[in-house]
Amino acid sequence: MRFADRLLPYAAGALVVAAGAVSAHAHFKMVEPAGWIVESERGDPQKSAPCGADPKMTLSGVVNKAVGGSKLHLKVVETIYHPGHYRVALAVNSPYELPPDPQTFERTTEKGPRSVWGVIQSPPQLPVLADGLFPHYTRPASPQTFEADIQLPNITCEKCTLQVIQFMADHAYNQPGGYSYHHCADIAITADPAKPLDKGWPAPATTAARQ
Repeated sequence: MRFADRLLPYAAGALVVAAGAVSAHAHFKMVEPAGWIVESERGDPQKSAPCGADPKMTLSGVVNKAVGGSKLHLKVVETIYHPGHYRVALAVNSPYELPPDPQTFERTTEKGPRSVWGVIQSPPQLPVLADGLFPHYTRPASPQTFEADIQLPNITCEKCTLQVIQFMADHAYNQPGGYSYHHCADIAITADPAKPLDKGWPAPATTAARQ
């Protein structure tokens, strides 16, 4: 698959338990691992599923490295507050393998649909690695930094796509992006030979097949 195909948007939906505070827009910036595109101070671009692609974006060229079966440190900064939570998923060969944003329950308003709550996978189902992270429903005095260690499957892939999405509760529908904002990071994972390989993940494609 050509790298350019990674930029095409997905059908959206979104996730989680809703809350009462209202904000015009939410934004988050991915600090660790380094993202596949260069982000502004607010974290833009980030609306389009599955990875926040935008015609004006600049590719970072960063391919993070990790050991399969280990934990990957995730660090995000919510630069503009909005109630909600986060989800992490992994695609082996292409962003097309990433799941759509989970179905969201909505309410109808005079200005159009608004998110109420959505589905959190518990336990997470492959390719989702973690769901319902960093739930927050109270406006902080300053931008919040959220951190967690995410368990990686013991697999090998030349350039996996790690997706981090922020679900926004009590939010108007975005076009594009639905009720979630999206960031991705390219990660080269090398399986730990001392551990059994995790089953259920797609076989890694060759470099030629990805281009």
